[in-house]
Amino acid sequence: MRPISWLRLPARRHLNRLLALAALLTGAGAGLALLSSCATVDRTAAAPPYIEGATFVGNAACADCHTNLTRLFDSSPHGRYHRADVRLAGLTGCESCHGPGSKHVAAAGAREFIVNPGRDPAACLACHLATHAEFRLPHRHPVLEGRMNCVDCHDPHGPDLMKPAGGLALARLNEACATCHREQARPFVFEHEALREGCTECHQPHGSIAPQLLTQRDANLCLKCHAQVQQPGAVMIGKTDHASLLRLGACWSAGCHTAVHGSNIHPKMLY
Repeated sequence: MRPISWLRLPARRHLNRLLALAALLTGAGAGLALLSSCATVDRTAAAPPYIEGATFVGNAACADCHTNLTRLFDSSPHGRYHRADVRLAGLTGCESCHGPGSKHVAAAGAREFIVNPGRDPAACLACHLATHAEFRLPHRHPVLEGRMNCVDCHDPHGPDLMKPAGGLALARLNEACATCHREQARPFVFEHEALREGCTECHQPHGSIAPQLLTQRDANLCLKCHAQVQQPGAVMIGKTDHASLLRLGACWSAGCHTAVHGSNIHPKMLY
């Protein structure tokens, strides 16, 4: 290949333009990548709640009255934002969720001068953007409607965010769900083994595109555990050919395994 200097002048100008365009596109791509990296959810800093006329006082002032909440807070997932530096109180301490506390302290703990995420989920959803999006799905728990709140299922101050006060872990067992869904979580003679893993094996707790907050709307939800074996002219699930049955709909909506959470009568939860 000849050196560039040997090219004729029009060809050299055209090549220089191509090189300049390539450099411009490379720089634009790098700029977009940098902008994207700075705008990801994990790196987004949410502003603390605003309370007119109040200033930040730091975590020590909160601990004077709320000892029961601050005692274990450092060991909680939210505790990673807990710092003793008053200059960062609005970003790293109790006030990052509850708002500046000077007026609350001066008024001897008056509730009107502090933000309570237990009554208004806005403070939680300001950081948990993915969860906020799930609450916009067609089937959801009515948090945005004000009929439920985050603290109904989560203890924000405790060592396990998935653990309601006095209960067991939502991700592993069903006590948090059983508070409201008692019929589905009660003991059964023939239990659905999936309940041993927890309700979240089949349900998305915040919101879903499928009815009943299911992770999937059809029989594929069941087939994740109940493996099918295809044979010529047959689809064997267990010892039963389901080839014709799968056309009727999902395992529960087709009128077969209607006692999907468990049964006191039939071992295969037919009723």
